[in-house]
Amino acid sequence: MPPFYLTTNQGYLLRLTIVPGASRTEVVGLLGDRLKVRVAAPPEKGAANRKLLEFLAARLGLPKKAVSLRSGPQNREKVVEVLDLSPELEARLQNLLSQEVQG
Repeated sequence: MPPFYLTTNQGYLLRLTIVPGASRTEVVGLLGDRLKVRVAAPPEKGAANRKLLEFLAARLGLPKKAVSLRSGPQNREKVVEVLDLSPELEARLQNLLSQEVQG
């Protein structure tokens, strides 16, 4: 199975499936070749998109400006661009999966 992220010359592109309106924001796991994330914000006026980007920046230890929505602003399937070339970022991306909620 291909990973949920692709390397670019400026960082990474993350393929995500989002479930807005959840009770809390969390990584659920893989859904095909996408990372599934529940977002504790409604899908109205971009609230879920903002919450998603804040969550990813915090989990990856990056400034908010390094994480942006590349496609899918009104869809559940999104592509997020991460502008960072630090060598340890790929390990942090893998850790998104290992820190998913168990149960």
